Formats: sequence, structure tokens, C-alpha cells
Amino acid sequence: MRALVSIVALTGLCACQMSAPLQQSAEEAARGQAKTVVNTVVESKMPGLNAAPVTDCIIDNASMNEVFTIAKAAVTGIDDSTVSTVMDIAKRPDTVTCIAKNKLGLN
Repeated sequence: MRALVSIVALTGLCACQMSAPLQQSAEEAARGQAKTVVNTVVESKMPGLNAAPVTDCIIDNASMNEVFTIAKAAVTGIDDSTVSTVMDIAKRPDTVTCIAKNKLGLN
């Protein structure tokens, strides 16, 4: 099932046009898969932080292409490239501001 969701999500990378509901559904599925991956990376690379709000900030500041790329790791596995993408997004000014507004997600 997880692989199927990811495959559907990855169809968003297709250059062909999708209907708005299908595209929205693919984007939502990709965001869900990406959140799982980002949460794992945050827990690993940012110990002591409450991962959920940090994950939300990272996902909210990622482009859809980045979301789809991160979501793919839910099927293929998290590698150095995935971690690098997540950490690069985490360092963006808007992401840092978001994390700060969420009180750094401290436990």
C-alpha cells in the first residue's frame, strides 16, 4: 500500500496534465509520505526537539518537487541526498522563523 501511495504521488512529477482533484490527491499523498521521512530525519539529526512541529515547518517551506523527492525516500529508503535536502530546507530563513515561532519544538 505504501509503495502504491508513493507511486501515485510520484505521478505528480509527470509532465502530462492531471485533473485538479487527482493532482491535489497526489500532492496530499506525497506530503504525507514526506512528513514520515522528514520526521525520521529530524529525530535523527535534531535530537531533543519535538519533531512534529519542525517537520511541519520543513514540509511547509519545501517546493512540491522537493516534497515529491523526499516522499520517494519512503519507498527507496533515506539516503544522504534525502538528509541533505531536508537539512537544506530546515536552514532556510522562512523555515527557521517557523521553527522559532513554534518555540523550537522543545520537549
